[in-house]
Amino acid sequence: MNRKHNTTVLTIMRSALAALAVAGLIACTTGQGGHASAGKPAADVAKKELKYRDYNVVLVSFDALQAAHVHSLGYPRDITPTIDAMAGQGFNFTNAISVASWTVPASMTWFTGVYPSEHRLTNKFAVYEPPLTKLSNLKELSPNIMTLAEVLKQNGYATGGFTGNAGVNGFFGYGQGFDVYSFEKGKFGSMDQSVPKALEWLAANKDKKFFLFLHGYDIHGQNVPAGGFDYRFVDKGYDKRYSGSREEQEALREEGLEKGELKLRDEDVKFWRAIYDEKISRTDARFKEFLQEFDKLGLTGKTIFVLTSDHGTEFYEHRHFDHGFSLYDELIHVPLVIKLPGVTAGKAIADQVSSLDVMPTILDLLDVRMPEAAKNQLRGASLAPALKGETVAKDVYSETDYRLYTYKRSVITKDGWKFIYTLENKQRELYNLKNDPAETANLVEKEPRLAYELEQKLFGHFKSIGHDLTARQWVTGLNPVYDSQAKGASKK
Repeated sequence: MNRKHNTTVLTIMRSALAALAVAGLIACTTGQGGHASAGKPAADVAKKELKYRDYNVVLVSFDALQAAHVHSLGYPRDITPTIDAMAGQGFNFTNAISVASWTVPASMTWFTGVYPSEHRLTNKFAVYEPPLTKLSNLKELSPNIMTLAEVLKQNGYATGGFTGNAGVNGFFGYGQGFDVYSFEKGKFGSMDQSVPKALEWLAANKDKKFFLFLHGYDIHGQNVPAGGFDYRFVDKGYDKRYSGSREEQEALREEGLEKGELKLRDEDVKFWRAIYDEKISRTDARFKEFLQEFDKLGLTGKTIFVLTSDHGTEFYEHRHFDHGFSLYDELIHVPLVIKLPGVTAGKAIADQVSSLDVMPTILDLLDVRMPEAAKNQLRGASLAPALKGETVAKDVYSETDYRLYTYKRSVITKDGWKFIYTLENKQRELYNLKNDPAETANLVEKEPRLAYELEQKLFGHFKSIGHDLTARQWVTGLNPVYDSQAKGASKK
């Protein structure tokens, strides 16, 4: 599959997104955890103060969900009806960018409101010099940082987290501030495990105000559905060179990193994207079941929902598989939906925003008392003004130090220019996302002045948060995520 094809696909998808936005996204649907027959349209939100003191909040992470595969964000295949319904009834941020391109650093930003280079959970291991190894831990790396769960707990909230383990293992610090933080013993657990535990906890805490974090790796490359795939979206004539196993996916990821790129047949790329769509479809259906049970508990009318993903993933867009190793849009453009209680006719918001904004938005909407320490640490801003029709578009910054294999930083301007800098080899990339959404034409040579200005902006930003990118050498090394990458890796 060539890059010209990828550009065409993304252009079609962007056009579809624009059409959806003009049409008011999707029509509201009933029976998916909401009360579509009651409530107010989004236009009425602008007339009221958005304060939901003592309401509940549910933050849902669909791990590794690429924005480009969400139907309400322009994807042609209708595989996300539940997410789309909530987007149609709520506020669908069509241009949300994650601060990082893999789970460990990206997810912790929701809970701290700071960049990965500040909370310092940039890799699984804080120290990896076998035989000496030490897993990363928020309290040890950044002892002065308060988490979202800690702030809400101080304000009287019951706090529960139910996850698929791996990159959101409680040991890393994700459990900080939670009354209950559950993660599966096996890695890359699905919502088949986290949803029942979450519902049990909700039933026991339904008379309290609560903060629930719900997460699953159902869509991730290292997760396979219980019972295997049914290949619902795979072409009938596919010769089955691949089966979609986690071992195949891992081998493709590592081969791409080792060789610099993969070389796959078009039909194989189509197969892997069909497998990805099956995972998304199954996850969406599982989430619908959760919402139905949630509604039976009588909680829907007093709960704010925030749906998002920590990062996307790549299926050959830049001739690689998986995520973490780059900052292209297939890895950092993520869905973000905010569903307010009582609002049943939402709208799409095209302003570019950051995953940094999730924590301040939740705290603002809940109108909680903010400790000064937490207030001062936040790098993002509340998106509540956007819900009222105000502009919140901003330049956004992302970073990855993935496995010490590479160190990259990026800035995307609010008018659609993207600059990526690779620290270990000083490679510079410049893209015009409006004309080249697939990021295929590096314009550094054609636009040297703009490239220089954005490089200065990027380096200036990180220096402003205490990270001078010129003050050290960026030497690549090994900091494994998976056991197969190093025999001495801890099997945490």
